[in-house]
Amino acid sequence: MTAAVNRNKLVVFALVAGGLMLALFASRTGPQAAQAASHREAPLIALDPTADITDFFMFRSYEPGNADKVVMIMDVIPGEEPSSGPNYWNFDPNVLYKISVDNNRDGRADDVQFEFRFRNEPIRGIPRDFTLPFSYVGCAPPAPGPNCTTTLPPITSLDGAGSEGIGLRQRYSVTMIHDHHRTRVAQGLIAVPSNAGPRTMPDYNSLAAQGTYDLGAGIKIFAGQREDPFYIDLGGVFDTLNLRRPIPVETAAEDSNDNVNPFGIDMLSGFNVHTIAIEMPAMMLTGDTGSSLLGAYASTSRPEERVGGEHHGEFTQVQRLANPLVNEAIIGTVDKDRWNTLEPEQERRFEDYYLNPRLALALETVYGVPAAKTGRTDLRDLLLKYQPSDRRLSELLRLNLDVPPTPLAEQRRMTVLADTPDPAGWPNGRRPKDDVTDIAIRVVGGPNYIGARAADGVNTDDATLPSSFPFLATPFDGRNRHHDNP
Repeated sequence: MTAAVNRNKLVVFALVAGGLMLALFASRTGPQAAQAASHREAPLIALDPTADITDFFMFRSYEPGNADKVVMIMDVIPGEEPSSGPNYWNFDPNVLYKISVDNNRDGRADDVQFEFRFRNEPIRGIPRDFTLPFSYVGCAPPAPGPNCTTTLPPITSLDGAGSEGIGLRQRYSVTMIHDHHRTRVAQGLIAVPSNAGPRTMPDYNSLAAQGTYDLGAGIKIFAGQREDPFYIDLGGVFDTLNLRRPIPVETAAEDSNDNVNPFGIDMLSGFNVHTIAIEMPAMMLTGDTGSSLLGAYASTSRPEERVGGEHHGEFTQVQRLANPLVNEAIIGTVDKDRWNTLEPEQERRFEDYYLNPRLALALETVYGVPAAKTGRTDLRDLLLKYQPSDRRLSELLRLNLDVPPTPLAEQRRMTVLADTPDPAGWPNGRRPKDDVTDIAIRVVGGPNYIGARAADGVNTDDATLPSSFPFLATPFDGRNRHHDNP
C-alpha cells in the first residue's frame, strides 16, 4: 500500500493546502458541473430490524427527461432472506418512517418533511377463506394438479381480481410537512408485498409497477420490497479488516472496472430490503429559498408509551441516517445508540470522532501504513457543513442541484475519485451505484490509501440497477434466491 500515489488522484487533493477533502466540496457547493451503509450498525437498532434504516439515497433523477426531479430513497430491514416464509417481510405499523429536508442551509432539516405510516389489513382473500397457514398463495401455470390454478389463482394484482392470494396486505399514507403545516398527500396506497416466488407471483415486476403511484404534479411514490443495492465484503471488513488480499488494494485496471469484483465477496448478495421511494420536482423542495443546495436525512421513530398492547403518545427517534457509514464506521460503539436518538444539528458533541477518525487508526494498526488519524478538519467539514465557513455542524446528506445528473450507463462507482471524475455521486448526494465503502476507506485513510487504491474488492452489486423510478432492482424471490460464497 506504500506504492506511488496515482497522479490523477493526487490532483483532487492538491487543489487545497491543509485540507484533504475540500476538493470534494467543490462538487456540491459551487455551480460548476465538474460506510455497510447502515446494516445493524448500533447495538439497540440491531434488535429492531423493521426500524433499522439500511441506506438513504438522494440524487437528481437520471431517468431520461426527469432531470428536474429529486429522488429520495429510504431502505429498511437489513438482511431480508427472500425465502423467509410464511410471513416474509413487512413494514412496521408502529414505526414512523420519515424523510426530512433542509432547504435554507441552516443545518436544521425541518423545512420539508415526509412521513410514511403503514397499517395491516385484516387477513383477507384465499388465506382467510381457507384458513391457510400461508400469507401469500397462488398457482401459476404449469400447475402440478388439475384444480390448482382455478382454486388458487396466481397473484397478478395488488387489488381486485388477481389479488385473492394476498392474505397479508399493507396500506400506507404519506403526509408532507412544510413550514410546520401538515398536508396528507396520499392515503390508502398499497405496499408491494415480498416476492414469494414464481408460482405464487408469476409477474412480480407487474406488481411493482402497480405499486408505483403517480400522484400528479410530478410526484411518484413507491413502497415495497426491492433488492438490497448495497455491496460490501461485510464479513471481511468486520473481522478486523480481514479482507481477501493480504494488502487489500486494486490495480488501476481493476479499479476502473465497475462491473467485476476483483477479490472481495459481496456478503449482501441475494438479500432484499424494504424500500420507501419518492420522486418530485426539485422546486417542491427548494421553494422560494433561491438555494440550489439541499441537506436531508431519514429517520425512524417509535411511540414513547405502550398501553394494553397498543402504542400511544409522542414518537421518539430510534435511528437516523444521512451519509453512509457514519454511525457504522466513524461513531464509537459506546456512543452509537445515543447518536441515533439525536438530531443531525446536535453533531458537535461527536466532533472528535470526525477530527480523529478511529477507522484511520484501525487501518494503520492493522496494515502498518500511515493513515490520516488526527486533525481531520477536512473530514468534519465534508460531512457536517455546506461550506468550510459554516459554524453549525449538522450531519446531513447534501446535494448540489447545480450539478447535472450522470446517466446510469456513464456513472462511476468511485464518483469524484474515479479516473474520470463523476461529480454527481457521493458525497454530492448519493446514488445506488456509488461505492461508498471504497470511497470511505480511501478518504478516511488519507493519501496513502487513496494512492494505493485501497478497497474491499467488491466493485459491483449482484443485480442490475434500473435507470427509472424507483431505481432499485427487482427483489430476489423466495424459491430461487442464491447468495455468493467464497
